[in-house]
Amino acid sequence: MKFGADKIRTKVYIALLFLFGVITIGVIGFILISGYSFINALYMTIITISTVGFKEVEPLDDESKIFTVLLILTSIVIYGYVISVLTEYISNNKLFEELKFKKVQKKIDKLKGHTIVCGYGRNGKQAISKLLSYKESCVIVESSIELIDVIEHKKNVLYVKGDATDDETLLKAGIARASGLITTLPSDADNLYVVLSARQLNKSCTIVSRASNDSSYSKLIIAGADNVIMPDKLGGAHMASLVVTPDIMEFIDRLSIEGESSTNLEEILIQNLPKEYHSKSILDLDLRRKTGCTVIGFKTPDKEYVINPEATTILTPNSKLIVLGKPEQIEKLHQFF
Repeated sequence: MKFGADKIRTKVYIALLFLFGVITIGVIGFILISGYSFINALYMTIITISTVGFKEVEPLDDESKIFTVLLILTSIVIYGYVISVLTEYISNNKLFEELKFKKVQKKIDKLKGHTIVCGYGRNGKQAISKLLSYKESCVIVESSIELIDVIEHKKNVLYVKGDATDDETLLKAGIARASGLITTLPSDADNLYVVLSARQLNKSCTIVSRASNDSSYSKLIIAGADNVIMPDKLGGAHMASLVVTPDIMEFIDRLSIEGESSTNLEEILIQNLPKEYHSKSILDLDLRRKTGCTVIGFKTPDKEYVINPEATTILTPNSKLIVLGKPEQIEKLHQFF
C-alpha cells in the first residue's frame, strides 16, 4: 500500500516537472527565436500552452509560428498526462489522505511530554482509555488501515499511521519529546525492537512493554524497558487472588485509578515539591493535616519501595511519595503542591 502511494506521488512530481519544463522551453524559445523580452516570452508561453487565444505581443515570423505550433502540441500532451495523474491521485483519495495526515502531524509536532502507545489492540485500547481519563496527551502508532479508521472516529486522539518498529515512525510520533512509551504489539520480537529503538532515540522516557513469554521479560529489560507487563499472567494471578483473598482484592480494585474524578492514589515527585521541603522529612510535609491524604509508600532513588514509611523518612532527590486519599483530598493535594 505504501509502495502504491509512493508510485502515484512520483507520477505527480514527474507531471509537474514536465509542466515546468514546457514553460521553460517556451520562454527560452520565444527569447531566442522571436527576440522577445523575458516578460513577453513568459506571457506568450502561458497564453500559448493554455490555448486562451489572446493576441500575440508582436507579429510572428515563420520560425516563431512553427515553434508555437510545436509548443501547443507538446503542451496538449503534457496537459493530458498531468490531468490523468491528478485524477488518479484524487480518485485514490491520496490527496485528501495526505492533507488529513499532515493536519494530524502538525498537532503531534506541538506536543511535549506526551505518551506514545504502539499498537491499538486490546491492551492498546485500555492504555489509551486510561491515559485519556487522566487527560494525558497521547499518540497512537498503528499500521492497520482498519484500526486507523476506528481511531479517526474518536475525538481528540492523535495517531501516526506506520510501523512502530521503524525509527522514522517513532520520530513522527515525537519520541524525542515524549515522556513515556507503551508498546503493546502482539509479537514479543516487535516489542523488543520498539524498546531498543525508543531507548536509543530518547534516553529519559519511561518505557513499558507488553510480553507474552517469560523468556522475553529479561530481554526487554536489558533492551531498555522500565517495566514489562505480561497480561495473561497478571489476569490469572488476579483471578486466583479473588478466590483466596476476595475482600483485599476488591478493596485494591476500588483504589484503582479511573480518572481525575475518582482518583484514590497519587504519586508525588520530590523535585516537584516547593524547595523548602527538599531534604526534609515526611513529618515536615504534614500532608495529613493540610490535605487529609496519607503517605502509604516511598520510592527511593534506587527504585526500592518502602511500604508505610516512617515519618522521619527524608525526602531525598529523585525519590517519590505514594499518597492515598479521597478524590477531594487528592484535589486539595494538587492545590497545595
